[in-house]
Amino acid sequence: VQLQASGGGLVQPGGSLRLSCAAAGSIFSINAMGWYRQAPGKQRELVADITLGGSTNYATSVKGRFTISRDNAKNTVYLQMNSLKPEDTAVYYCNAEILTLTGTMSDYWGQGTLVTVSS
Repeated sequence: VQLQASGGGLVQPGGSLRLSCAAAGSIFSINAMGWYRQAPGKQRELVADITLGGSTNYATSVKGRFTISRDNAKNTVYLQMNSLKPEDTAVYYCNAEILTLTGTMSDYWGQGTLVTVSS
């Protein structure tokens, strides 16, 4: 099983970016999916997550600006980021709780995509 994240880049303050993360491999089902971020010198933190049924949870710092969604048919999770601030600069990682075809439930991580918010 692999998670492939994409969509990061350089954006000016107030701008928008959309991150995507697709899971592929021997997948039976995917439970929760989420996005985490790690800024230089800081610990990795939860940005947002979404259950299989679509319930969402957001870090206080991104509420009202970021939206997480998923396409279960494509095994893909998205993060729409609006009104970006310099403090949103970080490497963003996707995460998924996946039940494989062999019956193993595990957490998987994407490779990380860098988001830089700067003028």
